[in-house]
Amino acid sequence: MEREFMEYDVVIVGAGPAGLSAAIRLKQLSAEQGHEVSVCVIEKGSEVGAHILSGNVLDPRALNELIPDWKEKGAPLNTPVTDDRFYVLSDKGGIRIPNFLLPPLMHNDGNYAISLGNLCRWLGQQAEALGVEIYPGFAAAEVVYHDDGSVKGVATGDMGIGKGGEHTDRYTPGMELHGKYTFFAEGVRGNLSKLLMERFHLRDGVDTQKYGIGIKELWQIDPEMHKQGLVMHTQGWPLDGKTAGGSWMYHLEDNQVSIGFVVNLDYWNPHLSPFEEFQRFKQHPFIRKYLEGGKRLAYGARAINEGGLQSVPKLVFPGGALIGCSAGFVNVPRIKGTHNAMKTGMLAAEAAFERLKAGATQGDTLDSYEDAWKKSWVHEDLYKVRNVKPGLKAGLALGNLHGGVQMWAHDLGLGKLLPYTLRHKKADHESLVKADEAPKIRYPKPDGIISFDRLSSVFISNTNHEEDQPSHLKLKDPAVPIAHNLPLYDEPAQRYCPAGVYEVVRDDAGQNPRFVINAQNCVHCKTCDIKDPTQNIVWTVPEGGGGPNYPNM
Repeated sequence: MEREFMEYDVVIVGAGPAGLSAAIRLKQLSAEQGHEVSVCVIEKGSEVGAHILSGNVLDPRALNELIPDWKEKGAPLNTPVTDDRFYVLSDKGGIRIPNFLLPPLMHNDGNYAISLGNLCRWLGQQAEALGVEIYPGFAAAEVVYHDDGSVKGVATGDMGIGKGGEHTDRYTPGMELHGKYTFFAEGVRGNLSKLLMERFHLRDGVDTQKYGIGIKELWQIDPEMHKQGLVMHTQGWPLDGKTAGGSWMYHLEDNQVSIGFVVNLDYWNPHLSPFEEFQRFKQHPFIRKYLEGGKRLAYGARAINEGGLQSVPKLVFPGGALIGCSAGFVNVPRIKGTHNAMKTGMLAAEAAFERLKAGATQGDTLDSYEDAWKKSWVHEDLYKVRNVKPGLKAGLALGNLHGGVQMWAHDLGLGKLLPYTLRHKKADHESLVKADEAPKIRYPKPDGIISFDRLSSVFISNTNHEEDQPSHLKLKDPAVPIAHNLPLYDEPAQRYCPAGVYEVVRDDAGQNPRFVINAQNCVHCKTCDIKDPTQNIVWTVPEGGGGPNYPNM
């Protein structure tokens, strides 16, 4: 069946902060300069915001530029930060780092604790009011190319394909969306963005990307323990000194708190489970006291770009561009990336609008966008902290000391005294030692009050996939999990997945192990695509609308 197609000036893949900011900026420029531009955004989630998950304390700098009157228009920024605390934990206690010792760029004055999902829902409303067409529930499954190899657009996935690959009675072919430019705003480890990086060699000359996994819960807590505007971060326990990561707890409105834990995916011990580390973390006396008597409302997980400046690829190629976390603009020590994602979307929009107004031709490359981001405050934001993440390879104590010196030097205008740039030399999937060379970790059973199991967690993520469809989690070689990963690494997919997607199942005698993929549990965090030691697992999009449906996350 031949696919239908629709044509636009700009097609945007992903209704996150970068994609929506690009769409809004294009329409603003169109109205200001009287030059009509058609813009379409497609989103794999069932609605705008359904797949958005972030801890998020927002630096409103980009929002101030994009929509200066956002307060009057009702943007959901309801909780300015009023108290900022940073702790280093031990197993029984911890110490608070005085705020005056923290570099100014790590302070949260003027920032807001928010639900990024709700901000995206609001941005979607602003975009539609300007004439942007937004289509949730449609997953971009492939890139479409012109005969000369330039990007023509994308095609959405076919609907109604059965598990065996057959057409069911609800079969509908995907649709092609063609644009003079296609922006890829898929977020971290976007499957199409990954293919584009390979096809157009966008990663040549830059460091490997680094990642973390962030696992988050939303709680309603006892009003006596709630302090709206309190922002807390921790490092240290329960992670060992060679494993980087940390936590957040943000006190939102309505007695709700956002709590989460990040484990850097270059961890070394194959027995480590990021999900279990988070559940263990919540039992710390500094943390448990806030949650006792409360109720867990929502759960989710998502990978995070952590490579920083030296890992940002080339952003442009014939017919399109990478924006936001598809490329990776997170400022790791600030624990912020939304402002940079939004700004890169705006810069790409401005570059595209100028070319469209001048009569853009097929296969045009937005070199002006590449130039613009390198001259923007996004580049400056990442340059100041470029050595913090790679410095953590020296361990928590030395890494923090080195990072603090770096950040203080830049804040004091002495950055020229530290001109070197540390490199990321090893991909995260290369960091595991063999299972018999690492200590096993005994995780306590969940109590069902503060700590929980995976399946009950996935249940409250509202994750749903059409069951009669091919698995969107592909194995390049089905033999690898049992023949290679199990004997060498005790098959770490059983532990690094925060949703119980991967299991090793044995018979009643404990023999004949089988690798089972429960694709219906997938919360689209992308950790498997990143951490699998042989890069044998490939994450692809399921049918549009499948996956989690996060409320207020």
